[in-house]
Amino acid sequence: MTIRVLIVDDHKVVAEGLSHMLKASSDIEVLGIARSGREAVRRAVELDPDVVLMDSSMEDLNGIEATRLIRDRGLHARIVMLSVHAEPQHVVRALRAGASGYVPKSSAGSDVVDAVRAVNAGQRYVHPSIASDVLSQLVESEESDDPLGKLSSRERQVLQLIAEGKGMADIAERLSLSARTVETYRARLMEKLDIHDVPGLVKLAIRHGLTSL
Repeated sequence: MTIRVLIVDDHKVVAEGLSHMLKASSDIEVLGIARSGREAVRRAVELDPDVVLMDSSMEDLNGIEATRLIRDRGLHARIVMLSVHAEPQHVVRALRAGASGYVPKSSAGSDVVDAVRAVNAGQRYVHPSIASDVLSQLVESEESDDPLGKLSSRERQVLQLIAEGKGMADIAERLSLSARTVETYRARLMEKLDIHDVPGLVKLAIRHGLTSL
């Protein structure tokens, strides 16, 4: 049976390279390419793919939060995270968000095809180069060890947009919220993180891979 794949990456060259590689496999069909996290959610609903190959670092809505939104919509698609981050904390965060596979971009190649086939068959796939460290992280730590784990999905979305320099009115429009509600989210995430200025929020967001800016 053909595996239907949606590719999500905001870099055109990367996305087209992945598409070319996947199309070389007779059992894989590329349904399309999404250029952002929000487009990924929308096209996943429209196309109902078997597998979503998701870039983790995208402006506006990163791949991990897009994964959460896809999961929240009850779609059956399995998600393989493709990321520049290979640290165990980032991998664990993606798996807890609902990803079934994780491949560092530094190791991407035929391993991407292996990951797509594995998750489509109902298996988990963590690239062998990071699997041992990820297992240790899962065994030794709790989600509370990750400061972003203290935040709700909406709070993480607001934090990413703040870190990317968006104003309150712009954030409110992007998330279909009132400006007052966005202010409430900002105050709440500052309290949870014990950070009370925007530069501190930006540093944390970058340090923990919420945004690549």
